[in-house]
Amino acid sequence: MLNNMAVRYVPWVLLAWLLAVMTGCATAPPLPEASAQTAVVSYALSLAGAPYRFGKDSPEEGFDCSGFVRHVYQHQGIALPRTARAMAEALPPISGDTMLAGDLLFFDIGGRPYSHVGIYLQQGQFIHAPSRRSGKVMVSKLTDRYWQQCYSGVRRPLVRH
Repeated sequence: MLNNMAVRYVPWVLLAWLLAVMTGCATAPPLPEASAQTAVVSYALSLAGAPYRFGKDSPEEGFDCSGFVRHVYQHQGIALPRTARAMAEALPPISGDTMLAGDLLFFDIGGRPYSHVGIYLQQGQFIHAPSRRSGKVMVSKLTDRYWQQCYSGVRRPLVRH
């Protein structure tokens, strides 16, 4: 009799367990990578207007391009190399048509490969510390002729699983 009762009881226990698991999945938090992308972009935008300073990588002293990118990612607990070229060499390239906010855009300035880097935002815009002439961290458009001519590729530090 006990065996017969156990056989009738097991399917109900399994069904209850399955419903609990499925309901729990529906309310799971977003993937960490998605929230990390949002955090990177938000923090980068909060630094718009910070002064450009060659060789620097802090809001107090200012930023050069790679110092800016490195600082933004370091703020999120992600270590990147110090120079734009080293970042480009360390990170996997991705197709330009799969760009996501937080990806790194690389440019060849003055014939020097991977000599400039910025953080992609959305809709063809990116934030970067371009030069002494601009004097500050700013948002630019990838569609601007100058940036189109210098564009050399995109890399993704935040890998989605």
